[in-house]
Amino acid sequence: QVQLVESGGGLVQAGGSLRLSCAASGSFISINAMGWYRQAPGKQRDLVADITSGGRINYADSVKGRFTISRDNAKNTMYLQMNSLKLEDTAVYFCNAFARLSAYTYETYWGQGTQVTVSS
Repeated sequence: QVQLVESGGGLVQAGGSLRLSCAASGSFISINAMGWYRQAPGKQRDLVADITSGGRINYADSVKGRFTISRDNAKNTMYLQMNSLKLEDTAVYFCNAFARLSAYTYETYWGQGTQVTVSS
């Protein structure tokens, strides 16, 4: 069982920066991977970036060079540093985790989301 809590969203002007955080808690053996997804009104939820416990990272093409994902395994916390924000980055950002719960069980979990709004 994993609970995910996002923080750090808000309103920012185009070209500005924000840092999102996601803290994981609960009963689990390990969190093998964590990721950030976003969903704009009328659109599906898409991957922004993800990172494994070993540090392997993937980014969506739309955020490469602007966003940086990182993870503190000891604290079970993930971050997303967002720079050079654009209007099209406006969305609800969701934290996702893939966790090992037992010797035989793995599950995915979602946070509640945090709103990021970029204005001109």
